[in-house]
Amino acid sequence: MAKPRIGLTCDLDPERGRIVLREGYCRAILAAGGLPVLLPNVPPEKAAGYLEIVDGLLLTGGGDIEPSFFGARATASLHKVLPQRDAFELALTRAAFAGGKPILAICRGIQVLNVAAGGDLYQDIPTEVPEALNHDQEQPRHEPSHLVTTIPGTRLARLLGPEAGVNSLHHQAVRRLGDGLRVAALAPDGVIEGIEGQGKSLVLGVQWHPEDLYPADGRQKALFEYFVEIAGG
Repeated sequence: MAKPRIGLTCDLDPERGRIVLREGYCRAILAAGGLPVLLPNVPPEKAAGYLEIVDGLLLTGGGDIEPSFFGARATASLHKVLPQRDAFELALTRAAFAGGKPILAICRGIQVLNVAAGGDLYQDIPTEVPEALNHDQEQPRHEPSHLVTTIPGTRLARLLGPEAGVNSLHHQAVRRLGDGLRVAALAPDGVIEGIEGQGKSLVLGVQWHPEDLYPADGRQKALFEYFVEIAGG
């Protein structure tokens, strides 16, 4: 039986003319029974073509999203903005919505997912959510730094239980939810940490990096196993 093919978006290194991807994403998909397929950046109008060769889409981490894509002005807190990556991934995500492809979105990916659905973002948690906890941990990324509480009745609650320890490596976050999405997990300070599609939509997004946590936490591996399973039909 063929393994489900999971398309992984890649970061860009324009100065060296390279695409970049942390190996942990590939390892997690392989451990869950899938086959990772890297999706290099292409012009937005060609993005949908990738969906003909993959069974599911994994939106990976990276830099900040250009605020004009969600109707905002840039602030001084932005870093590593790559509009060409944003345009490609937003087009790819919207095509996946239209085609009913399963999506797992991680860190930056949850933000791409939300913007693609018409939502917006906090550009900088420390300045826009003054009483927020530290969402950019100093300890190694394979160590949890805070808890998230899942929302009863959501897919994340079924996979993780009522709460789970997560790592935290971001300064942006979902603010206003996009169409067709619901909150699935919250940090103790109320920052949205998980979202998912409403109804039968096969869309799941997390603000943390489960690919760094799954070797020590079977619940994090369950996220990938669930995703690969639904991608395989």
